[in-house]
Amino acid sequence: MLYQMHELGRAWMAPITYWADANAKMFGAPGSWLSSLPGATRVAAGYELLYRIGKDYEKPEFGIHSIDIDGNVYPVIEREMARKPFCRLLRFKRYTDDAGNLKELKDDPPVLVVAPLSGHHATLLRDTVRTLLRDHKVYITDWIDARMVPTSEGEFTLDDYVGYVQEFIRRIGADDLHVISVCQPTVPVLAAISLMAARGEKTPRSMVMMGGPIDTRQSPTAVNNLATEKPLWWFESTVIHPVPANYPGHGRRVYPGFLQHMGFMAMNPERHAQSHWDFYQDLVKGDLDDAESHRRFYDEYNAVLDMPAEYYLDTVRIVFQEHLLPRGLWDVAGERVDPAAITGTALLTIEGELDDISGEGQTRAAHALCSGIAKKDRQHLEVKGAGHYGIFSGRRWRTQVYPKVREFIARYAAG
Repeated sequence: MLYQMHELGRAWMAPITYWADANAKMFGAPGSWLSSLPGATRVAAGYELLYRIGKDYEKPEFGIHSIDIDGNVYPVIEREMARKPFCRLLRFKRYTDDAGNLKELKDDPPVLVVAPLSGHHATLLRDTVRTLLRDHKVYITDWIDARMVPTSEGEFTLDDYVGYVQEFIRRIGADDLHVISVCQPTVPVLAAISLMAARGEKTPRSMVMMGGPIDTRQSPTAVNNLATEKPLWWFESTVIHPVPANYPGHGRRVYPGFLQHMGFMAMNPERHAQSHWDFYQDLVKGDLDDAESHRRFYDEYNAVLDMPAEYYLDTVRIVFQEHLLPRGLWDVAGERVDPAAITGTALLTIEGELDDISGEGQTRAAHALCSGIAKKDRQHLEVKGAGHYGIFSGRRWRTQVYPKVREFIARYAAG
C-alpha cells in the first residue's frame, strides 16, 4: 500500500513540477520579458529549486563518449555484450581499437567492474569507468531496476547474483581478466571466484576489492548497526512492498528505491538542506558552474532503483546478521564457499580512512579468508582522508587510488 501511496503522491506532484519548471524558464531565460522584472532572478531560482525537489529522477546515462589520453581525445562507444533478466553486461570500447594512433586495445588487460546493486545505478561508477578506460578494456555490470522486470522472470536472490558474476567472467574469459568489485559486490564476487576455484575452473588473474562488507564484525558502522538492530522479519514487513500496476514488474516484491533514497537523505539531512540552499544562492548570484555541479550530483544521487526483495533480505541475513562468509558457513546453491580454494588469483583490497559505510578492516578481512593466495600476491591500500565514495570516484580515486590499481593489474596482466 505504501508504494501505491507514493505513486499517487508522485502523480499529484507532477503538474506542480512541470509548472515550476516552466516558470523557472520564463523568469530565467535571457530572451523572456519576465526575466527583466525586478526580482526575476530570485523567482526563477526558487522555481527551479521547487522543480528539482519534486521532479522524478530517471536513470542517468553513462555519457562516456570520449576519453582524453595525454592531451589527445579518442571516441568511446558503449556496447551491450550480454543481457540477463536483472542485469546487462556492458563494454566500453575505445573507437581506436583497430587504428594506429594508440597501441592496440587488444593488448590492454580486460577489467570487469562489478557495480553495486544497493540503491543507486551503475552510473555512479562513471568516473571509475572513465579512468580505467585509459589503460584497459572495461566491462561493467549494469543492474536493472527490479520494478521493470516482469514477475514471469522469477525471483532474484544473492545466489543468483553470484551466478551472474560467474557467467560474466566465463563470457569475457577468465584467462586474462581482472575483476574490480566496489562496495556490496565484494561479497558475491569473492564467493563466485571461490566456487570457480574449488571446481577447478580458471579464475581471473586478479581481484580488486574496494570498500566492501566482507566481515562487518570489524569496525561496524551505522549502516551495519541498522541491519543488526532489527530482526529479519522486521525488514520484510517494513521495507518490502509490491510493485504497483503501472510498471512491468507489477506484483514483484521489492525494496523500493524511494525508501532507500529517504534513508540516504536521513543520514545527512543538514548537509543536503545546506546544499539545496547553496544551489539557490548560486542561481541568484549567477554562479552557473557551481549550480551545474549541484545538478550533476543530484541527478545521480536522486536516481535510485528498486531491489528484488529476495536478494535484499538474503544480503541482510547472510552478510550483516549471520556473517556467513567470514565464518565459513555460506552455501551457494548447495556448494560451500571457501575462499582458501583460490590460489591463482592475486588480491588487492582498498579501504578509505574515513569510510562511514564499510568500516576499517571489513574489506581487509578478505586476506585472512584467502589463505591460499601467496602473501606476495596480496596487497592492501588504505587511502588517507578518503571516505567511501572517494576510493572509486573523484580526485583521490584518480590521483592516489587508480595509479596503484593500474600498477597492480599490470603486474599480473597476461604477457
